[in-house]
Amino acid sequence: MSSLNSAEINRYQRHLILPKVDRAGQEKLKQASVLVIGLGGLGSPIALYLTAAGVGTIGLMDDDVVATSNLQRQVIHSEATVGQLKVESAADRMRRLNHFVTVKPFSQRFTAETAAILQGFDVIIDATDNFSARYAINAACVRHQKPMVYGAVKDFDGQISVFNTRLSGPCYQCVFPHPPQDTGEPVGVFGVLPGIIGSMQAAETLKLILGIGTPLIGQLQVFNALDNEWYRIETRQNSECPICSH
Repeated sequence: MSSLNSAEINRYQRHLILPKVDRAGQEKLKQASVLVIGLGGLGSPIALYLTAAGVGTIGLMDDDVVATSNLQRQVIHSEATVGQLKVESAADRMRRLNHFVTVKPFSQRFTAETAAILQGFDVIIDATDNFSARYAINAACVRHQKPMVYGAVKDFDGQISVFNTRLSGPCYQCVFPHPPQDTGEPVGVFGVLPGIIGSMQAAETLKLILGIGTPLIGQLQVFNALDNEWYRIETRQNSECPICSH
């Protein structure tokens, strides 16, 4: 296991004094690798908090470029990076935040053809904004036996869950068996909402790496920002799911 040097011990001291993290847990984080797919509203806080927490290797996958209209919610980017690839904009910010973290940008869309990339990572985070990508990520995670930390936002509502772990529970397609039609039309998003949901995805990821707490396995956590209401829906594996039932 990778040991911490004196600079890292100083940097992560607020983790090290937590009994459920301590030095052994911080070394687990340093050794871990996470792939963040999507560097938009959700991916922004996810990437920043995983970097700050000291996750050793963070992959970034997105083929889009930064647009001015992104900046209302995609806080990892800035006016200075408009026009740049999102993975490069994000990687630069992350490296300036924590030089101990290795950042691996992949400027491509996640498809069945590019899915082999996730084999090199321990945890996969779905921070995408379209249904076709989510179903493809889920199928690849099941095939390669990788946990998938899911989040989604629309209007004032968001949701989070954890799929495909060895601790049982359903896959994404068990819960959402029929993909809706992608219209391609932009949807409204309350600017702070991806920050809330993305931060929770980061928390679920850290819990999986550390083996602490109760991950959202078999639970869909739903949040409405207008009413500040949280509630959970129990989810179960579908014995007839075409992706994971075998």
